[in-house]
Amino acid sequence: MTAQEIQQLIEAGLPGAQATVRGDDGQHFEAEVIWNGFSGKSRIAQHQAVYSALGERMGREIHALSLRTRAD
Repeated sequence: MTAQEIQQLIEAGLPGAQATVRGDDGQHFEAEVIWNGFSGKSRIAQHQAVYSALGERMGREIHALSLRTRAD
């Protein structure tokens, strides 16, 4: 899995989101996600939305994902 693939999955799963993903070992990544849908949600709920967009890839192809999230 590449950083670009993860970015595409997040942006497809959270329409209108802007994601920046870094990571070059294929398993450990950092992502910053900005999305209006985060407005009014707790940080936990924001992270859960991102994990939901990634589906079963979390814990399989993606071993670790450090997240920074905020509303636009």
